Amino acid sequence: MSYRITLSDTSESFEAQAGEPLLEAAERAGFPLAHDCRFGGCGACRVKLVEGTVEYEEFPFGLTEEEAEEGYALACQACAQSDLTISAKLLPEGYIAPDFHVATIERLERLSHDVIHLELRIPSASEVVFHPGQYLNVMLDDGSPRSFSMASPHRGELFDFHIRRVPGGHFTGRLETHYQPGDTLDVELPHGNFRYDTASPRDLLMVGGGTGLAPLKSIIESLLDDADRPAIRLYWGVRRAEDLYLDDQLRQWAATLPNFSYVPVLSEAGPEWDGRRGFVHEAVCQDFDDLSAFDAYLCGPPPMIAAAKSSFSQRGLDIERIYADSFNFTHELEGSVA
Repeated sequence: MSYRITLSDTSESFEAQAGEPLLEAAERAGFPLAHDCRFGGCGACRVKLVEGTVEYEEFPFGLTEEEAEEGYALACQACAQSDLTISAKLLPEGYIAPDFHVATIERLERLSHDVIHLELRIPSASEVVFHPGQYLNVMLDDGSPRSFSMASPHRGELFDFHIRRVPGGHFTGRLETHYQPGDTLDVELPHGNFRYDTASPRDLLMVGGGTGLAPLKSIIESLLDDADRPAIRLYWGVRRAEDLYLDDQLRQWAATLPNFSYVPVLSEAGPEWDGRRGFVHEAVCQDFDDLSAFDAYLCGPPPMIAAAKSSFSQRGLDIERIYADSFNFTHELEGSVA
């Protein structure tokens, strides 16, 4: 059995087989639906169901219950149960397909007890259009990828990353013991649809968890020389004070940059901490009853993303103006099937 999937914006259509994810069917038919992780974690392939119904083998953690109730679905996991009419984003104009390159480790240094600054030199990628917020894949010997977001805007041959060491991690756990400057890595780039919407006039609400700060920092730095940049409110959530690996720099920005504010939030704060406590999305909600004037950029672990989406939409922030990049470290663990 097959179903007819119609794009509401253009009236073009394609067929999807029963049990076939919409994204796979669209790609088979030549329709470049926006997407990223393909396993239901990031939400980049979100579509709006205008007519018809879908089902999931397992409800994806990149979609909140509130989004599903409003008619949204994730194309990489959703399978049609009827003919559908959907509103969907296509890959952006000028989309550049990822390609493979050889990177040389330029620098490895500790930023904190468990975060490493990795700087790569990739001569063959110096002219690649790599948008702040995007990421690359480091390809391991077995062919499996490890994804890391850029922590600063593209600087010719140089690329910056903040990498948290995952205990037992195939790659991150060996960064300081196995790798050193001069070593080479196979990488694939550019990846990701998480990027700043230059057409929007709204102020920016940026919420990061842990090393989810990296792509937010990349976007912020890309705007520093823009005299017309919007106001930026950055909330950074970590567990303990020792995890605030760029606290000094962010406080310096807050003290010197107009229309930039920074709020660190600790979920496991010790008695010596006199700042904000709790979960980072809760701090935002304590400060704002109405978020309708913002565009939100969220980056961190899936539970943080889900909680923030739900809370922010209840405070008037349109789901379509919540951009999210969900970090998942499960694949890094020893014994992982990934």
